[in-house]
Amino acid sequence: MSVKIRLQRHGKKGKPFYWVVAADARSKRDGRYLEKIGTYNPNTNPATVELNLESAVQWLHNGAQPTETARAILSYKGALLKHHLDGGVRKGALTQEQADAKLTAWLEAKAGKVDAKKDGLSKKQAEAKAKALKAETVANEKRANAAVEAAKAAEAPEVTEEVAEETTEEVVAEVAVEETPAAEEASEETEA
Repeated sequence: MSVKIRLQRHGKKGKPFYWVVAADARSKRDGRYLEKIGTYNPNTNPATVELNLESAVQWLHNGAQPTETARAILSYKGALLKHHLDGGVRKGALTQEQADAKLTAWLEAKAGKVDAKKDGLSKKQAEAKAKALKAETVANEKRANAAVEAAKAAEAPEVTEEVAEETTEEVVAEVAVEETPAAEEASEETEA
């Protein structure tokens, strides 16, 4: 029986969540498995990977072949490096303490890189949030200024209508005053 280390899909449509499992190569993708080694969540940024390192390395020592994606996950978490270093210890090229020191140094460097990426993402997110807040504030100010202008414009026609009514009354009065002497002259001419 050949054993594969592969992903088993869980989660819902559009939101996958995977288990990293050691399974018989002939079993279905989501079928029976021998052991659950860890989980992989690609929905987060960066992707969340939890792996039982000792169990994964034990399966690699026993000859389990990881699939392409599982190999990338095992490499990301250091299982392949530990398997490689254990091979060096068995051959006598390294002592167990040296192998553990190399693995620890690599894991710390990897954790530093992941933390730096998380910090960079949180800074970008904070900057984007601040920029959006500033843009929203500017838009709100423009909207408030437009509302004030609209209120002033609504008041201005009422004032101009009052002024127009006053000027119309003045013009009518002036015309009436001017027409009165002309009417008197016209009545005088008709009498004469």
